[in-house]
Amino acid sequence: MVHKTKGVVLRTVKFGETSIVVSVFTELFGLQSYLVNGIRQVSKKGTAKGAYFQPASLLELVVYKNEFKNLQRIKEYKWSYLYQHLFSDIFKNAVALFAIELLNKCLKEPEPNNELFYFIEDALLHLDEASPTVTANFPLFIALHLAVFFGFRINDEYTEAKHYLDLQEGVFTEEQPQHSYYLIDREAEAVSHILKVMQPSELEDVKLNQDMRRRILTALEGYYALHVPDFGTMRTLPVLREISN
Repeated sequence: MVHKTKGVVLRTVKFGETSIVVSVFTELFGLQSYLVNGIRQVSKKGTAKGAYFQPASLLELVVYKNEFKNLQRIKEYKWSYLYQHLFSDIFKNAVALFAIELLNKCLKEPEPNNELFYFIEDALLHLDEASPTVTANFPLFIALHLAVFFGFRINDEYTEAKHYLDLQEGVFTEEQPQHSYYLIDREAEAVSHILKVMQPSELEDVKLNQDMRRRILTALEGYYALHVPDFGTMRTLPVLREISN
């Protein structure tokens, strides 16, 4: 059957001489893989169709859906939204790629999740127009709020007494955890602040230096590794650290 759906591109792999296999998180079907033929050829107008399938691209798709096949096909595609800055701004692009890799590592089954799709779509739209401060804080926002959709959210109960964030349990506590997966004091308080942020524009009020952001992000990578099977390490995180110098 043929369906219309929006999708965000997660990953593209070359297939043969001119084709690709693209992983897309779709509004209707969740995670899907599509074979797109002839996409790596330059058209008569001199444009490369492959530009549509960059990670983080937001597309409107007309797709074939066969329940008995793992690899589907796309009938039509066009931009759902054409970014003004995200593909050309090096820092914003690095943040977007971080968000996409994190999402891709968490998605395990092709199950529909409309709320998650709308969260990612909205986040990327905000990132495209974000100020430098919002952009710098964006990876923390994504990492902390994405966890909610996969069942291991951090309960925001930070107080001056509960100044340890136990990343193994996902709770703030008064007692120092008996393991190394925790944040303390200012870093724990910063996590609490970002957990309260509902709209990315509010990240403008989160005042952190680059060293603190890096330490929290590294800790959150460990947090995901504790809660997502076969999570491994983030390939985009070292790039993000380097660019944010």
